[in-house]
Amino acid sequence: MSDFAGMEDMLQDFLTEASDLLSGVDNKLVDLEKHPDDKELLNEIFRGFHTIKGGAGFLNATEMVKLCHRTENLFDKLRNAELKLDPSIMDVIMAATGIVRDMFGELSQSRQPSPADPSIIDALDAVLEGRHAGAATAAAAPAPAAQVITSPSIESFTAGSGEPDWNHLYHALVGGEHPAQAAPAVAQAPAPAPAAANTLENVATPAPPAPRAAAPRPAGGPTTVVAATKDTTIRVDTTRLDQVLNLSGEIGLTKNRLTCIRTSIMQGKVDHETIKDLDEAVSQLDLLVGDLQSAVMKTRMQPIGRLFQKYPRLARDVARQLGKDVELVLSGEETEIDKTMIEDLNDPLVHLIRNAVDHGVDSPEERAAAGKPAKSLVHLSAEQVGDHIVIEISDDGRGIRPDIIRQKALDKGLIDIETANGLDERQSLNLIFLPGFSTKDQISDVSGRGVGMDVVKTNIQNLNGRVDVSSVVGQGSTFRIMLPLTLAILPVLMVRLGEQPFAVPLSMVREILPIRPEDVQRVSGKATMIVREEVLPIRTLASLIGWEQSSVPAFGVLLQSGDSNFILAIDSFIGQADVVIKPLHDIKPKGIAGATLTGDGAIVLVLDMEELLGMQTQETRAALFA
Repeated sequence: MSDFAGMEDMLQDFLTEASDLLSGVDNKLVDLEKHPDDKELLNEIFRGFHTIKGGAGFLNATEMVKLCHRTENLFDKLRNAELKLDPSIMDVIMAATGIVRDMFGELSQSRQPSPADPSIIDALDAVLEGRHAGAATAAAAPAPAAQVITSPSIESFTAGSGEPDWNHLYHALVGGEHPAQAAPAVAQAPAPAPAAANTLENVATPAPPAPRAAAPRPAGGPTTVVAATKDTTIRVDTTRLDQVLNLSGEIGLTKNRLTCIRTSIMQGKVDHETIKDLDEAVSQLDLLVGDLQSAVMKTRMQPIGRLFQKYPRLARDVARQLGKDVELVLSGEETEIDKTMIEDLNDPLVHLIRNAVDHGVDSPEERAAAGKPAKSLVHLSAEQVGDHIVIEISDDGRGIRPDIIRQKALDKGLIDIETANGLDERQSLNLIFLPGFSTKDQISDVSGRGVGMDVVKTNIQNLNGRVDVSSVVGQGSTFRIMLPLTLAILPVLMVRLGEQPFAVPLSMVREILPIRPEDVQRVSGKATMIVREEVLPIRTLASLIGWEQSSVPAFGVLLQSGDSNFILAIDSFIGQADVVIKPLHDIKPKGIAGATLTGDGAIVLVLDMEELLGMQTQETRAALFA
């Protein structure tokens, strides 16, 4: 039976509010590290822990209350100048917030949190009781970021030399592994990443870290692995709900009017006035349904800042692990995006931010030699551009050399020499999204396995978006993600193959062209057309989906997929439409994103062009214009 029987709604409310509150606390802790004497920040963090403790107490989450109470007391001493914040104390605080977040994971499974690891409790007590090295003198100057940590709770992470094992310590205190569960530490800390012009990497370590295994409960309780759960709740402004309610009422009135007109027509009244009333009522209904659809879509929209607020802590932790001074600068946090996208964007953004800090940002030695400021800046921004959301992650680091990327892809056998010679600078940079691509020779805890950037691209494509990269050597790199405003409604171009209608995502469409046999040329055996002095390959829709081509296609749709353009040959086109995609449950044909209906009730298959193209080789499966 659940530990919270009868309290499920209250528990969900607590988790929603407290998770946001803890994310805010994380960001304030990052700011506090830069301004350790900021009284207002200290007070806000104190109030945050106090609020979480109060909610946990109401739910009888005793172990969370104990941990929050100690952390709250620590901040009380800091704000009263009884303690002086230094990096080692900050590490203990960060570890405590990580444990609190793990406890949220257990609560989300309707289980009371397991006790925090004793070493974390001991570390907090050591600070509170003055036994911690950083607590001995309140007036002591803050230690540098790479200072040896001497807290009793983490002595097991140092070798005989007294030097901490930063990799092990990071994963133990931030990633969720506890000292009691840790393997023996390695004697030396890893050196900063070596300088190189081509070391922007794909991130190998999946992030965020997996939830910790629950510690054994008293009286022999079972050890349980806490599984992550997807947030299915949404916060909606009451003014938006009021708008939906008002529109629903107006639609009801219009429906009544249509019912009356229908009755008149059924009774034989089909004069000019009745037809005019019918036309006006249908037009009014069309407008109201459009407004209602827009209003309902807005209820799904959430500020992307709720996602962004997780990342300053992430950037801080990775930078500290690598001995770098990095600040994550956020902008455009008020930009709204579909709630379902927010959930699925987390993993790609975690990969890109870790990548920027780990490999985009140059080492302190490189920055000093290049005359750059010691502090590196990584910018994470969002803005709405037309009917798309644009998210950018940029750094001021070493940049990427396209020639090195091409050579690495060649060395790994990911491309052949002919392909490499035909790539421009932009296309060369985008090779980092190929599966298995990596410029790192040695595998580390952060990256080097070649399983990061291709995952980023795949996840973004699953959201009907695309990702691109640009870079200036010595100045930095920028990753640009473009996403539709919402996944619920998709603008499409309706096309026909024979009598069967298909829908192509409008975001890929550049223009519609007539295909005349005399304009088709063969290059290396492939059908092509010249459009504005660019030679573009022609691919038939029939060959992509495995149908027989019964006639010569009359039209071509110029499509852009990633960094390449091609012409999709079709029989005819219907026009543009905004459709609601219905998933095909039980059966999922490859290359089909879902289905929708036309106004006359015909079923239209919505094409997943990225998947279709991925299923094809460079050779067209069916000969065209033979």
